[in-house]
Amino acid sequence: MQKFNELFKGLFDSEFSSVIEVKDFLLCIFISLIAGLIIALSYMYKTKYTKSFVITLALLPAVVCVVIMMVNGNVGTGVAVAGAFSLVRFRSVPGTAKEIGMLFLAMGTGLISGMGYLAFAILFTVILCAIFIIYNSLNFGAKKNANMYKSIRITIPEDLDYTEIFDDIFSEYTSACELVGVKTTNLGSMFRITYDITLKDPSKEKEMVDKIRQRNGNLEINVTKQLSANGEL
Repeated sequence: MQKFNELFKGLFDSEFSSVIEVKDFLLCIFISLIAGLIIALSYMYKTKYTKSFVITLALLPAVVCVVIMMVNGNVGTGVAVAGAFSLVRFRSVPGTAKEIGMLFLAMGTGLISGMGYLAFAILFTVILCAIFIIYNSLNFGAKKNANMYKSIRITIPEDLDYTEIFDDIFSEYTSACELVGVKTTNLGSMFRITYDITLKDPSKEKEMVDKIRQRNGNLEINVTKQLSANGEL
């Protein structure tokens, strides 16, 4: 068994550095994979997800665990690893706050496992995942009366002055209105203007759109759910 462990001894290890035994290494990875599976399953509960992201959540604790075990108390190596991680750049679509939070949870679990506190790693994972599921089930943090907040894109001919043309309509049907964008379209012969609005009464949305249609010559009108300025964050 001693010779078997020597196969995994680092080239630069010395008598002053502790060597991780294979059984301890495998145990930490096993616990990290279990914790990662719990995190992935928790994220899948009542949440839209992709296969790639779920697999990443399942594997990330084990990856971080191995990195922390390899650092193994070496301050210089730890600083180098921190610098390497700071250079990592995800080249996919920016994630939501929920995805980023779960990634940090997975990394924290891997860090705890890598330090050898396996029971704490499982306890931390179970508690945080349970809280995540509870908040997700209760729809915690959802914006109340979300159907009142809309974005509306209106196409108008270039000869219309868009600055005040719809003010009377918006004052009648909205409690707040902000012009957030103007764009020329159709080779400059038309304008596409975008407003963020808060409806006084969501049931009168169609009535408002009909009046706008009469004003803009029945050109395209697009009403969508209003997104926050920082997306999901």
